[in-house]
Amino acid sequence: MGKLVRDRIPDLFGGTAHVLDDDGYRAALRDKLQEEVTEYLASGEVLELADVLEVVNALAPLDGISATELDGMRGQKAQDRGAFRDRLWWTPT
Repeated sequence: MGKLVRDRIPDLFGGTAHVLDDDGYRAALRDKLQEEVTEYLASGEVLELADVLEVVNALAPLDGISATELDGMRGQKAQDRGAFRDRLWWTPT
């Protein structure tokens, strides 16, 4: 069974690779995002967060925006609603 891998993995480790069509690529990226988030949650390793960002940055253009635009959207949302700096745990009334 295969999975989406970084571009240089076949050169480094061998195996067979083929290029996915757009629908397959989007589905594989979504699966990869789940995989990377799960790995981060299990390990707590900051390097896994870099993998999460790599997948997010690959997904953004599929939705018509660049990674820079996505970060701008993140910044705007932080400005409008705040970030997570204050560590607030909220219970709605």
